[in-house]
Amino acid sequence: MSEVRTRFAPSPTGFLHVGSLRTALFAYAFAKSQGGKFILRVEDTDCQRCIPGAAEKIYEMLKIFGIDWDEGPLVGGSYAPYIQSERVRTGVYKKYAEQLLKGGHAYYCCCPPEELEQIEERHERKRIELRDPCRNVDIQEAQARIKKGEKLAIRLRVPENETVSYHDFVLKKEISWETNCIDEVMLLKTDGFPTYHLGVVVDDALMQISHVIRGRDWLPSTPVHLLLFKYLGFPLPQIGHLTDILDPGGGKLSKRKGAVSCEEFLADGYLPEAILNFIMLVGWAPKDNRELFTLEEFIINFQKGSLQIANPVFNRKKLDWFNGIYLRKKTDEELASLLKNYVPDGANVALVNQTVPLVKDRITKLSDYRLLAGFFFEEPKIDRALFSATAGVQLIKAAEVLGKIKKWEKVEIEEGLKKLIEKEKWETGDFFMNFRVAISGSKITPPITDSIVILGQKTTLSRLQQAAKMLE
Repeated sequence: MSEVRTRFAPSPTGFLHVGSLRTALFAYAFAKSQGGKFILRVEDTDCQRCIPGAAEKIYEMLKIFGIDWDEGPLVGGSYAPYIQSERVRTGVYKKYAEQLLKGGHAYYCCCPPEELEQIEERHERKRIELRDPCRNVDIQEAQARIKKGEKLAIRLRVPENETVSYHDFVLKKEISWETNCIDEVMLLKTDGFPTYHLGVVVDDALMQISHVIRGRDWLPSTPVHLLLFKYLGFPLPQIGHLTDILDPGGGKLSKRKGAVSCEEFLADGYLPEAILNFIMLVGWAPKDNRELFTLEEFIINFQKGSLQIANPVFNRKKLDWFNGIYLRKKTDEELASLLKNYVPDGANVALVNQTVPLVKDRITKLSDYRLLAGFFFEEPKIDRALFSATAGVQLIKAAEVLGKIKKWEKVEIEEGLKKLIEKEKWETGDFFMNFRVAISGSKITPPITDSIVILGQKTTLSRLQQAAKMLE
């Protein structure tokens, strides 16, 4: 068997989408599980959409998740350069576009570039022209116009009444198209830059990519690529299309429905290892019911599992579960260090360290820290609607009991409050809910008696008294 070579070829047009992370991860694991190589290539020929610094951000994200490439930007390789805008300067895309022209499989397009409004109008009217009138322009006439200084684009010439097909190794089925329904796409733009279609086929062939693993949204482009591989005499790689990741609310996962970029999830306090473990199981299933995998374990098990065909739903609760698992694996010292960017400004380090053991079993993501532990650092805002009808009396008497405690320790505090509840015949849950709200401003907190030990007697009594006064 020849060497397995997969690639991840993002466009630097924005942040790294979690779906793109999954594509990179699966392509990486597919290659590594068979002793192959994983290549990173940047497809930046759509200059208008490229964002400065986006490519570097993609490199950073992949490294954060442990997905290192064998060839590509920063590391080089036998097929460098691996950035398409740099490859344009070598003339490689023009060379193959002209080869297609000579073979009668492409033609010069003399039409002026469409404005965005014109494209949008066509889409709204659902008017798609699969055959361009320029396909009938004589090549010598087109070349004469070029000699006069006119810049012409090059389009693919699609044959009539033929069928193109391939076997999708992920979907495990033969897929075919009638050529009469295939668009004659642009291949080389007037600025000399290739479109995605020409660039991806030429680079996959020249870089000897053996397996193309990509999102299912690229499936409609596949018949064009099949024709290009055929007309250019390139060996056809195996092609597999992954499932679409669906939003729980319906439709594909998209930014307008919430966070979708890796940067957003990391900023919200999800750990890289948790995100990666979660995304492993969004479209791939192990043979057993195992759920926790390191990247190394995933690679070992990748061939033993199977890529799914049904579109998975992005279950955010499951992501929260994974993150909670990985957070609780951290030592208190590690967790305190991870929380540095999530604590209130100017927070006392010693106080943060004291609170970490209290929130560790309750925190879902690092950004939850301020919600759970913010009351340690500042006076909480109290909503009187959170209290029950008996709260005022309970808080006054609790303050009286706690004010008499000489040794401010958990055992003493709990014993005093227990005796008070029994004496007054209060419902324990009702009392502690009112007590918790008075201390923290919330019904959800770390263990409340542990919390007031840290807060101290003076602060605890002050908050109880202020809440009781508010309820008068």
